[in-house]
Amino acid sequence: MKLKIVERMSARLGLLACGLVMVCGCTAEIGRKPFESDVKCLREQMGTTMQLSFPIAANTCQRMSDHNFVFSKNHKHAEPLPLKLRGAPDLQKMADEYGYSYTK
Repeated sequence: MKLKIVERMSARLGLLACGLVMVCGCTAEIGRKPFESDVKCLREQMGTTMQLSFPIAANTCQRMSDHNFVFSKNHKHAEPLPLKLRGAPDLQKMADEYGYSYTK
């Protein structure tokens, strides 16, 4: 009886550990990390070994009006929010060049 309880508990802890690794294991190649600024996200995306262009990095980093929540009520009408590029004149210049809206 005790062996079955221990097996169940270890299986649950294993699933919990796998879930935490999957949720917390975001890398720059996967996309935006939680609570990351737009400038930091863009710099990480463009500085990876893949050397992403500004439009691809901006599409990865740009937040949406539905907060990127898949099951939101307005997901069909979600619009991209302006990038917050305060203190990054080089990124502002690229945003102007490619037509992305941003706030200073």
